[in-house]
Amino acid sequence: MKRTTLASILGAAALVAAACAPAFASAVVGEAAPAFTLADSNGKPRSLADFQGKVVVLEWWNPECPFVGKHYGSGNMQKLQKEWTARGVVWLTVDSSAVGQQGYVDGTKANALVKEKGAAQTAVLLDHDGKVGRAYGAKTTPHLFVIDGKGTLVYAGGIDDKPSTDQADIATARNYVAAALTEVTAGKPVTTPSTQSYGCGVKYAP
Repeated sequence: MKRTTLASILGAAALVAAACAPAFASAVVGEAAPAFTLADSNGKPRSLADFQGKVVVLEWWNPECPFVGKHYGSGNMQKLQKEWTARGVVWLTVDSSAVGQQGYVDGTKANALVKEKGAAQTAVLLDHDGKVGRAYGAKTTPHLFVIDGKGTLVYAGGIDDKPSTDQADIATARNYVAAALTEVTAGKPVTTPSTQSYGCGVKYAP
């Protein structure tokens, strides 16, 4: 099968997965981001309120998802994490996979994966009951959200505009998250505040 055909099929599957995700209320761009407190992979409680005044990225994560694998296997996600945390942005990676579901990791496994992949997020947060994921309307892995220093959700959607698992597509993709962070950290409105996320459906508890 040609790569372009495979990419098209996977892209369509990703959009179907997003469309078929469980229905629940989503956080609204332009409004206050839902408050939360979650334990990180070291057992430390992390609250959104802890980062008041800082720009925050929430990245939904499933280490077994091939779409997540695209961005970590290529180093693309780690590059974004390193660039933006170095500039004062808080990057929180969230695992909402339920116990027994694909992508579930405990703190020890999460830390091992972070080390293995050379990831540079501020923290990995464990949301195994899915309450925070549902509050934000996280549908896929990856699914990304950007919150400004005032606590307002300013971006929600996909990492970029290439819904495939092919690492080669990253070079020509429009990275929506990088664009949103560039604008919000410069005090400008986000030009593209909402896009369609793509990836594996979040494996929430029933």
